[in-house]
Amino acid sequence: MSDIAADLKAVRDRMDAAARAAGRDPAAATLVAVSKTHPAEAVRAALTAGQRVFGENRVQEAKAKFPDLKAEFPDLELHLIGPLQSNKVRDAVALFDVIESVDRPKLAHSLADEMARAGRHPKILLQVNTGRESQKAGVDPDQADALVAVCREQYRLRVEGLMCIPPAEGDPVPHFCLLAEIAARNGLAVVSMGMSGDFETAIAHGATHIRVGSAIFGGRPQDKAMGSAQGGAHESLKP
Repeated sequence: MSDIAADLKAVRDRMDAAARAAGRDPAAATLVAVSKTHPAEAVRAALTAGQRVFGENRVQEAKAKFPDLKAEFPDLELHLIGPLQSNKVRDAVALFDVIESVDRPKLAHSLADEMARAGRHPKILLQVNTGRESQKAGVDPDQADALVAVCREQYRLRVEGLMCIPPAEGDPVPHFCLLAEIAARNGLAVVSMGMSGDFETAIAHGATHIRVGSAIFGGRPQDKAMGSAQGGAHESLKP
């Protein structure tokens, strides 16, 4: 826990340097600290160090971890960055301030209905599968404009921007550029892209939000338990 404050500062310093190198205002990029699989004590350490924006992949994990933290730190902002199933929409709307993973009209419809019922309106980002990977969530880039229009016009959702997770292998730059282009032509201000292995590159290509986990909290608990002999995921797959 004692390293979290130092690691947060190191990430923020790298973000500032990347923004300045790209001629951008360092304040233009928001750090989303990805706390999935890490305990509430780790989140509290980050909160104590001044971090206020967090990302979680699973609704149930966040529901167990964050209500007390939100009560203690009312300015905490929580993002859902993992896939959302329709049967978790009610809990997601109640807990999250930003839902980054909307990728289909049916989900948009469910969210719109629940927001109307609950009177709570989280911000929405659409996830774009820039690499067209069959195993990955996200709308196909060719269908992204249509999904933006459906969400706005049919379901009246508060669409703020786009999110992507580039393929683990290869150059992420074309994917960052594609996401920024889709956002620009739809008048969307938020572009969530870049993780622990490539966030400086993402900032150079217009990211407004970067999602960083392992560079702040270290390896996920289950990754540590598996040990280094099994290798683990490619760094760019890890927030």
